[in-house]
Amino acid sequence: MPHRVSESDAARIAGFRPASGMETPRFAGLSSFMRLPLRSPEAAEGVEIGLVGIPFDGATTNRPGARLGPRSVREASTGTRMVNHASGIAPYALAACADLGDVPVNPIDAAETCERIERFFGGLRAAAIVPLSVGGDHLVSYPVLRALGAGRPLGLVHIDAHSDTDDAQYGGTRLTHGTPFRRAIEDGVLDPRRCVQIGIRGSMDAADERDWACAQGVRVITMEEAAMRGLPEVAAEARAIVGAGPTYLSFDIDALDPAYAPGTGTPEIGGFTSREALALVRALRGLDLVGADLVEVAPSLDPTGVTALAGGQIAFEILCLLADAVAARRAQARMGSHQADARQVDVQAKT
Repeated sequence: MPHRVSESDAARIAGFRPASGMETPRFAGLSSFMRLPLRSPEAAEGVEIGLVGIPFDGATTNRPGARLGPRSVREASTGTRMVNHASGIAPYALAACADLGDVPVNPIDAAETCERIERFFGGLRAAAIVPLSVGGDHLVSYPVLRALGAGRPLGLVHIDAHSDTDDAQYGGTRLTHGTPFRRAIEDGVLDPRRCVQIGIRGSMDAADERDWACAQGVRVITMEEAAMRGLPEVAAEARAIVGAGPTYLSFDIDALDPAYAPGTGTPEIGGFTSREALALVRALRGLDLVGADLVEVAPSLDPTGVTALAGGQIAFEILCLLADAVAARRAQARMGSHQADARQVDVQAKT
């Protein structure tokens, strides 16, 4: 059921809605995610969901180009509109959203970039802004998780062709796009018993990558299993695994079959169609999401632009989930406040 928004909240949120395509053509004006208003993190008062670019691909082990992902997804996302026709969610009526620009990365230093990302997202968490970030290669998820999961290990729904739980690559390098979730579990910012990976497929450098994840308690659902069981059943299991606690959603565009998303660094055949990917994300509605990302869009590897287009639409689907979660927490907080007031009145009446 849609969440009810109070008149005061509706008036506040209205100032953050995207530019209408019926007033300004979608091909005109400055590019921003979903045509949302641009705000700097220092001037983000009132923002509840912040869309952030992380243009870094210095941890890529195969084809580079994901550093251009945020710019291309901004361009592609101008085609999204106000209401999700499938779910009925109108995200901009539920939460105040804005494009907060890009993290100032160091394109030649992965460790320093991770520190910058963690500081940036730590600031968003302190400001109670829920982030939706667009990468960038998959390493960028690690410092985001360190910022959001500090002091409260998160659950994870990870949709990807690869498990990204390698220990090290290329002679001991521990910060690559193949290691983010191993690092996050080791650092205690992910609860592996509340982590599920969906769509894993293809070959591996060594079985240890997946064996280690399973040994920690991570549920790995391969593409073959997902295809056999069907998306509704897989999504239901994912929801049961992460439960009611705070959860992060990470979507690697290479979860899609390269027929639908060729512009990515490490494509694997046999993946989801774009329609299946949208349905899978949509089926995760109701999770207590505290952040999300879309990564590994490399537009230079796809002259057709279809990968960025898929990325923009998947980002919109994720944004709908985040807005729904923000509205649910707001309603829950208001209900708790009303109950506390009622108890106080009852106590006063008895005295």
